[in-house]
Amino acid sequence: MNKNSKFATRNFSLSDLCVLADISIRTARYYVQIGLVDKPEGETRAARYDSHHLEQLLLVKKWTSAGVSLDRIRQLLHGEESPVPAKPRLPGSIEVCSHLTVADGIEIVIEPGRAGLSSEQMRRFVRGVMQLYQDLDSEG
Repeated sequence: MNKNSKFATRNFSLSDLCVLADISIRTARYYVQIGLVDKPEGETRAARYDSHHLEQLLLVKKWTSAGVSLDRIRQLLHGEESPVPAKPRLPGSIEVCSHLTVADGIEIVIEPGRAGLSSEQMRRFVRGVMQLYQDLDSEG
């Protein structure tokens, strides 16, 4: 987040921070507990959060909605450059993939986290592929 932002010097309560990030208080506390978000200044009701905490929560929210695991998000938050770099597939690893059946014999497998696609981008991609296939099918 830009340091000149209107939030740069503000301190937020946990509830204000959660409203800004559009997440639940329980989720924010969990992210702090597991180290995805830095601990606040102070404790309990006196705890204060700043723009850095808001930025962390927004990144975690963005990446979780793109299907990135919390372990991978932790790696990203601790210095990896690429927004959602592909993690090597290891034996026994599990990925969540979307299977788009375009027509009999045509299927596209998409792993949104590895592809770096948000939910909205996935919906647009699917609509585009289906429209393209429909256009090709109507020509034939």
